Amino acid sequence: MSTVLDIASLEAELADKSPQAILEKALSLVDDIYISFSGAEDVVLIDMAHKIKKDIKVFSLDTGRLHPETYQYIDRVRKHYGITIEVMSPDTAALEKFTQEKGFYSFYEDGHKECCNVRKVDPLRRKLATIDGWITGQRQDQNPSTRGKVPVVQADPGFSGPGKNLVKFNPLSNWSSEETWLYIRTWEVPYNPLHERGFVSIGCEPCTRPVLPNQHEREGRWWWEDATKKECGLHAMNQK
Repeated sequence: MSTVLDIASLEAELADKSPQAILEKALSLVDDIYISFSGAEDVVLIDMAHKIKKDIKVFSLDTGRLHPETYQYIDRVRKHYGITIEVMSPDTAALEKFTQEKGFYSFYEDGHKECCNVRKVDPLRRKLATIDGWITGQRQDQNPSTRGKVPVVQADPGFSGPGKNLVKFNPLSNWSSEETWLYIRTWEVPYNPLHERGFVSIGCEPCTRPVLPNQHEREGRWWWEDATKKECGLHAMNQK
């Protein structure tokens, strides 16, 4: 990043702009910026960004516990857009130690935080330590308890370090699920086939289930825990 960004001014400028305008600004301001890819919102961002700039940078987190359909989906998106998707995996030694001590399903008993830290947060931290900014598919209506005030751009102190000010763009912050899926259908954007089976918010296989009609999408994630805890740590700054 060639200059230090004035986040407050940038947020004021972009707050009411379209996701495409926010993406265009992000890609023009920050050279080493990546789209974080896992689900429907993220592939919308990839599609939008690819229309602006062909050589976009994308990474994805492989926890080792994803659905087979999700792994196939990642490859399909890679081929569809002709892009490289950098896949971040858990540290082998840390994962072996965790599974030897806690087994494979300890999160049902003592919460998902420890497992998510090993499988998702630590690999994400490794990636973010090497770049200047990241773009996420967070929407305010995904979880009013933790994402209800997510701005379109913000400083990310949770993953910043000494002499490093990481910036985080959330271009779909003000969009609804309906708007997201209207874009997917209109532009024939590839999506995870699990969505056709009632899965709305898709994470790891043991921690994700379909939701019933009129259930909120996040009720299918970590359903045994309180709504205020339905974050894995990737967006820990949402939880005050």
